[in-house]
Amino acid sequence: MSVSSHLEELKRKHENLSRKVEEEQRAPGSDDISIAEMKKMKLKIKEQIERLSA
Repeated sequence: MSVSSHLEELKRKHENLSRKVEEEQRAPGSDDISIAEMKKMKLKIKEQIERLSA
């Protein structure tokens, strides 16, 4: 897998997680722990994107 295609995949995953976090936060009775886990995953992906882009 080339670096550019890997970057695109990471960006896609980050965007999907962003949508899921937003949906979960709007839902009544949302689970704060799962939201926190998704945010941690988003941060890890963002860090990977930044490392590969540098």
